[in-house]
Amino acid sequence: MKITDARVIVTCPGRNFVTLKIETDAGIYGIGDATLNGRELAVASYLTDHVIPNLIGRDAHRIEDMWQFLYRGAYWRRGPVTMSAIAAVDTALWDIKAKAAGLPLYQLLGGASREGVLVYGHANGKTIEETVEEVGRYIALGYKAIRAQCAIPGFQGTYGVAKGQMYYEPASTELPEESVWNTPAYLNFVPKLFAALRDAHGPGIELLHDVHHRLTPIEAGALGKSLEPYRLFWMEDATPAENQEAFRLIRQHTTTPLAVGEIFNSIHDCRELIQNQLIDYVRTTVVHAGGITHLRTIANLAALYQVRTGSHGATDLSPVCMGAALHFDLWVPNFGIQEYMLHSEETDAVFPHAYWFSEGYLHPGETPGHGVDIDESLAAKYPYQPKQLPVARLQDGTLWNW
Repeated sequence: MKITDARVIVTCPGRNFVTLKIETDAGIYGIGDATLNGRELAVASYLTDHVIPNLIGRDAHRIEDMWQFLYRGAYWRRGPVTMSAIAAVDTALWDIKAKAAGLPLYQLLGGASREGVLVYGHANGKTIEETVEEVGRYIALGYKAIRAQCAIPGFQGTYGVAKGQMYYEPASTELPEESVWNTPAYLNFVPKLFAALRDAHGPGIELLHDVHHRLTPIEAGALGKSLEPYRLFWMEDATPAENQEAFRLIRQHTTTPLAVGEIFNSIHDCRELIQNQLIDYVRTTVVHAGGITHLRTIANLAALYQVRTGSHGATDLSPVCMGAALHFDLWVPNFGIQEYMLHSEETDAVFPHAYWFSEGYLHPGETPGHGVDIDESLAAKYPYQPKQLPVARLQDGTLWNW
């Protein structure tokens, strides 16, 4: 089965998405997500100018060979642009192979390891009271795990706190918004939030929290220790992970489970974290970590060290990525949890999908392939809109991490 055509589709039904569509001489096509939030056109160009010319005429069934060709053959390896482009090709080819077999994708990976995929939603508020109420709303919707974020009193624009409810998109302006960050205020406030959440909702619900890389390792260790009485499912992105050794210091000071990896692009970004058991969950994604083929390699390494998956699943990933991730999640033996943020109605219309939610779990469905398609005529009605993620500074103006 030969690849006859491939093209990139950029659309913005509320936020920007980059989709690769690969067609074959068998009349079967597949689609893959190539979205890189705030740098979408860089991946679109990489695909159009450098990758697609190498696809035409090749055997669509040779997924592993294609992955190795695109990774090793380019000389310049890794990085978010390259790996997102490779991921789009890889996902589209898995979609094609599963459609050709007449099977849902998870069956080709080895079949289901569970009945459904545990997911967590995002609850947030401008005050502790609002966040407690939002967590209750998610519980009423059937969620068994919820990430809780809250604005820090006295500081506007806390990252991770939505301007509205249910839908959240931090990349909102053509040039980055700049906010002020105060670490002592944050460290003093967060334990109060989770004390209130446990008091209101009890010990049964799983609670998660995202630090957004904004602490030093010793600060993260202190926060994790202060949160131990409230039994978090995990503390996410406690410190920037370019220095993987930094997590050893956090580990020495807290037993709160640690999760990191949504911005990782390859196994080399998390190899030491996994092998030294410095994290409990690896959050790499289908789209940013080279597709299903490479994500499976990462998960296999993690399984050797009792590290579980917890893939990023915010709305900066399209439903195409979510569909592929759910098939991966249903199969992967060392699954932990899957992030799940609702896309807008406009996005769901552009990307019709087979996956569905019930009582805290998602299921990818039984449609052959990964179960997500794209309505190209509708996508064309939503042109690209340049948007970038916000930037944080300390009160003295020092640029800080997010």
